[in-house]
Amino acid sequence: MFETIAEMFSYGFIVRAFIVGTLVSLCAALLGVTLVLKRYSMIGDGLSHVGFGALAIAASLNLAPLQVAVPVIIIAAFLLLRLSEKSKIRGDAAIAIISSTALAIGVVCVSISGVNTDLNSYLFGSILATTNADAVMCAVLALIVIVIFVLFYNKIFAVTFDETFSKATGLKTGVYNTVIALLTALTIVIGMRIMGTLLISALIIFPALSSMRVCKKFKAVIICSGVLSLICFFVGMYASYTMDTPTGASVVIVNAFVFVIFWLIEVINTRVRKHN
Repeated sequence: MFETIAEMFSYGFIVRAFIVGTLVSLCAALLGVTLVLKRYSMIGDGLSHVGFGALAIAASLNLAPLQVAVPVIIIAAFLLLRLSEKSKIRGDAAIAIISSTALAIGVVCVSISGVNTDLNSYLFGSILATTNADAVMCAVLALIVIVIFVLFYNKIFAVTFDETFSKATGLKTGVYNTVIALLTALTIVIGMRIMGTLLISALIIFPALSSMRVCKKFKAVIICSGVLSLICFFVGMYASYTMDTPTGASVVIVNAFVFVIFWLIEVINTRVRKHN
């Protein structure tokens, strides 16, 4: 096993992917807890579809994919938040409108231009697609996400658990909801290369749901979610290397397996407490 790991990290593209994937996993775990508790976990799925549409347009016009995707996904996050707060279109409906429209635009662009080879790596993730420029850009964006989350941790905690009370106490909940949307958008952007636009939302949801099965305090859930996300990413990456399977899909399967284990632990603990 250790020989395989050493061999795996002898390749530069795997080292780059590991660095980016570790940062993405940590960002997704931090934000996933907040999004799940606010019942807004599908925002990741919606924004990832927007990302596909942006990437398809960029590929059709021979533009740099990530440089186009970053502003488009950020704008979509703000628009999604605005639709949910200021109109009669709420939560899941707003996500469905934006994601389905963006996906349709992407499919049409791919069909017209005939460009599809590189887009497949964005749809399903590709460890080989991570260039040095992508790695640097993703690392910078990930560090921004982590720093902002840590700096505004108390405010995000307040908005997550009781937004109405927070607003009554004078907290600018709209500002911090916008911060959450912005951080989610950046996480989607940096995760598209490794996980793919169709799988990145799983990285946001699974670690948070698994942690909530055994932890009850917010900070404990976040820490557990972060640790689980990092472990699942490494195991998934190792499985992908040894079995020659897609990296993103392997990571998601490992996360799903861990979720089932934690769910079983919760069930057993509940039955033991009832029996006692």
